[in-house]
Amino acid sequence: MLITAAVLEQAAVLGADLYRPLWTGSSGEQSTGETVARHLEAAADLLDETGWIRTWTVEAGQLGPIEDGASTETMLRHLLDYVREEEEAPGAPTTAVAALGRIAGTEHGDPDTRDIAQHVLDLLVQAATGSPTARFSPWSERLHRTHAEITLMLTAAALFARTYGPAAPAAN
Repeated sequence: MLITAAVLEQAAVLGADLYRPLWTGSSGEQSTGETVARHLEAAADLLDETGWIRTWTVEAGQLGPIEDGASTETMLRHLLDYVREEEEAPGAPTTAVAALGRIAGTEHGDPDTRDIAQHVLDLLVQAATGSPTARFSPWSERLHRTHAEITLMLTAAALFARTYGPAAPAAN
């Protein structure tokens, strides 16, 4: 998939038609294009460091034994503990969407920049595919998707954020 200046411009047009301002997060505060770009770049760096996986799945037998007759609550706790350990394992390969989430808890991002980055990625996928309902998450998990394509999309989204996102307020 080629991300051209025309695709970036089309994404900007799509972003102007959103039901809420693209650069305002769930906190109600506006994020700058630069902060969103840094979040996207940090996610790309994380994928380069840990490795990228297309989807996260639990392989059979990795959860360990559960007692016969265990309650549903016990089984769910066991599964959630396993998922938490897998997601927090340092150096473990991760999905693109999980990388965005992990960066939200670092000095490179927060929940607002994560959500805005996700919206920017959705707009780029919509503009690139011509599908108004396309979303980054399923796009990133397609069978033929590659790490290089994910990195390209994150890099293009960072460029989009710097180009079309709001600047930091001028210091007085």
